Amino acid sequence: MATLIQSYEQQYSVLTAEVTAKIGRLKVGNEENREQLSKEIQANFEEANDLLEQLELEYRGAGAGSRVAAYRAELQRVKDEYRSVLSNSATYNIETEETYDNWNVNEQRQKLLDNTERLERTGKSLTEGYRVILETEEIGAAVLQDLSVQRETIQRSRGRLRETDEQLNRSSRLMNTMIMRALQDRFVLIMVFLVLGVLLCAGLYFYVT
Repeated sequence: MATLIQSYEQQYSVLTAEVTAKIGRLKVGNEENREQLSKEIQANFEEANDLLEQLELEYRGAGAGSRVAAYRAELQRVKDEYRSVLSNSATYNIETEETYDNWNVNEQRQKLLDNTERLERTGKSLTEGYRVILETEEIGAAVLQDLSVQRETIQRSRGRLRETDEQLNRSSRLMNTMIMRALQDRFVLIMVFLVLGVLLCAGLYFYVT
C-alpha cells in the first residue's frame, strides 16, 4: 500500500513539473505551439486530478495521514498560473474562465460520484461477505460441537457394550459350571441308587435262601 502511494506521489510530482515547464513554454511560443501546448496542459490537468483521486483512495485504505489537500492546493496554483498566462494573451483564442471552471467542476463531480458508487458497492460486498463468513464459522462451530457430543456418546455406549459382553461371558461360564455340577450330582445319585438296589437284592436273596 505504501509503495503504491509513493508511486502515485512520484507520478504527480513529475506531472506537475511537466505542466509547469509547458506553461513556461506557453508564454513564449507562437500561436500554433500555444494551441498544442494548451491542449496538452489541459490533458495533464485531467490526469493530475485522476492521480489525486486514486491517491486519496489509497490514503483512506491505508488509514494514514493524507497530503492530498496540499497537492490539490499546489495543482490549483498551477491552474491559476495557466489561466493567467492565457488571459494575458491577446492573440490566443481560449475558452472563458467560467466555461473552463464549469467543465472542470462537472467532470470532477461526475468522477467523484462514480468513485463513491464504486466504493459503496465494494463496501456492501465486503460486508455481505464478512456476514457470510461469520455465519459459516458459527455453523461450523455448532457442527463440531455436535460431533464431539456424538463421539462421547458413542464412546460411552461402546464401553457399556464391553462391560455387558464381559458380564455375559462370566454368566455363561457360571451357567456351564452349574450344569456340570448338576450332572455330576445326578450321576452320583444314580450310582448310589444302583448300589443300594444291588445291596437290597442281595439281602433279599440271602434272606430267602
